[in-house]
Amino acid sequence: MSSKFGWFANMTHLNLTKSNLIGEVPYEISYLSKLVSLDLSRNGTMRLDDRSMQRLIQNQTKLSEIFFIEVDMSLVSPCSFKNFSSSLRSLQLNDCQLKGRFPENIFHLPNLHLLDVGYNPNLTGSLPNYNWSCPLKILGLSKTGLPIDLPNLISNLKSLRKLYLSGCNFTRSFPILPNLTQITSLDLSHNNFSGQIPWFLLKFEQLTSLDLSYNNFIGQLSDLVSLVLSHNLLNGIMPSWLYSIPHLHSLHLDNNQLIGHIDEFSIQFIELKNLEVVDLHSNLLQGPLPIPPFGISFFSISRNNLSGMIPSWICNISSLKVLDLSHNNLSDLIPLCLGNLSDSLSVLDLRNNKFYGTIPESFVKGNYLRSLNLNGNQLEGKLPQSLVNCRHLEVLDLGNNKISDTFPHWLENLPKLWVLTNFAFTNLRIMDLAHNEFHGVLPKTYFKYLKAMMNASTDNGELKYIGENYYYDSVMVVLKGLSMELVKIQNLFTTIDFSYNGFTGEITEFVGLLKSLKGLNMSHNKFTGHIPLSLGNLTNLEWLDLSSNKLTGEIPGQLVNLTSLEVLNLSRNCLVGLIPRGNQFNTFSYDSYINNLGLCGFPSIRSCGHEKGQQSLPSLTIPDDDLKFWVHWKILLLGYGCGLLFGLGMGYLVFTIKKPRWLVNMVGGDNIAK
Repeated sequence: MSSKFGWFANMTHLNLTKSNLIGEVPYEISYLSKLVSLDLSRNGTMRLDDRSMQRLIQNQTKLSEIFFIEVDMSLVSPCSFKNFSSSLRSLQLNDCQLKGRFPENIFHLPNLHLLDVGYNPNLTGSLPNYNWSCPLKILGLSKTGLPIDLPNLISNLKSLRKLYLSGCNFTRSFPILPNLTQITSLDLSHNNFSGQIPWFLLKFEQLTSLDLSYNNFIGQLSDLVSLVLSHNLLNGIMPSWLYSIPHLHSLHLDNNQLIGHIDEFSIQFIELKNLEVVDLHSNLLQGPLPIPPFGISFFSISRNNLSGMIPSWICNISSLKVLDLSHNNLSDLIPLCLGNLSDSLSVLDLRNNKFYGTIPESFVKGNYLRSLNLNGNQLEGKLPQSLVNCRHLEVLDLGNNKISDTFPHWLENLPKLWVLTNFAFTNLRIMDLAHNEFHGVLPKTYFKYLKAMMNASTDNGELKYIGENYYYDSVMVVLKGLSMELVKIQNLFTTIDFSYNGFTGEITEFVGLLKSLKGLNMSHNKFTGHIPLSLGNLTNLEWLDLSSNKLTGEIPGQLVNLTSLEVLNLSRNCLVGLIPRGNQFNTFSYDSYINNLGLCGFPSIRSCGHEKGQQSLPSLTIPDDDLKFWVHWKILLLGYGCGLLFGLGMGYLVFTIKKPRWLVNMVGGDNIAK
């Protein structure tokens, strides 16, 4: 550190965390007499001795925050802490190799809110028995040698919010604690508590984090009704004690690291007859689909490594409302009987598995299916017309399969369809047909039914999510060229994605009615004709992709009105004429128009003869005798250019797909041996 660092006499906050400083703490810091906050944490081999510590304390009289986490303070005597200023509010000395007796007067500093000296096993001393003056809110004494009377400690600290006492060698049974009405986080892990689990702790409403792991508690959980251990680091196999909780109603072990073959506990699992909600998603479970209790209503085991087929017995669970098996390795045919769960099933999510065959033609009349997600499988064939019986359907996601069909006109009979990530009508907000084998002409008039895309508004001005009353739906959409998952779909979000299919014909002018559209992607199809002028009405549009089609004509000047447009891709078409200028069009690069040989003007390198402001070129007089040569030479150059392009294209074609029959015949295939 430069010696001139001390010149910053008015500096009040200095944070050098993880700065790779080595050796002693730079003495220049002691010159910064106005420092209020100093953080030297996690600097590897940095060390602090008694002399440096004394210098800091004497000169930095205004310090209210000191953070020395993982700084080597093995040569600092804790008695030097006696001289800390009364303005000190935060003191963090975790894992600093402190040793010796910690001064008791620290606990009487009038403004101290945070004190953490944890993970200093050689730190000794005693805590005040009464009259704690400091208004501590956070106290960390984990793995220290300080003797702790837990009930006395808590009764003295009326303002305490977070208490960390892991590895403090507590023994015997868990003590009765005074009122913990203010405590939000309590860590008593890695101790030697014994006896019954202290269930009384769960009565404190403010307590949001409780860690009692690695103790010697005993007892039964016979009265437990709901167990939520989501978003932890639980690992290993499913704990056997789960099956001894007879009254368990809901079990949430999602977002952990549980492993093992799930069929090993299927038999015990089914014995929990009161269980209605099971959420095991986002773990590392393997094996076939487990058998849940037959009274279950919510079953999510998505994002694991399950394999095999969906057994037909699952159709016997008449109470099932939500079945989420997505993001696994399940395969085989989808059971026909799933469509018969008309009395209960509301959500069926099988996306991102390996199911093949056709979608079952078994959706019976009167069913309550609201969300059907089959995205990312290997399904083929046509859409079953029995889908018309799903009168409550709001979400239909069939993207990324091999479905081969024309646009299903009969879907207009589904009045509640919101997300048709393969079709949509009145209430539809997200329409995704991408990456299938749909073909034919899009019915022009059907875009008139997409009322929700014409005026996306909220009920009473309130922002909502699709399915928020019971289950948050999620779909994969392409936003500005990037594929991402929308886990909670806002009802103001509207987009159409028909990319990577075989649609033909013209893009209808009725698309211009969908004024709430945020995104429109019709790339990689076989659309022909002109770009509709009505697209200029889509003033909320943020991305527009019409690339890799056979569109002709000029780029409509009306598109300049799209002032919200951030991404534009019109490349690989047959567009001609001047590229529009103004507003967002001044920001798009040539990549937005590449491989349209007829386009000219900025940002292309080809100028237009009638382009406004273009300087006229000086006239060139050519003698009559030379004129014929000039004309012939110009024709020769044009022929050479076209021939070069044709030759390169044909060469690539021959090398990639061998000899096309039409090419063989064109160049005299009668004389070539087949």
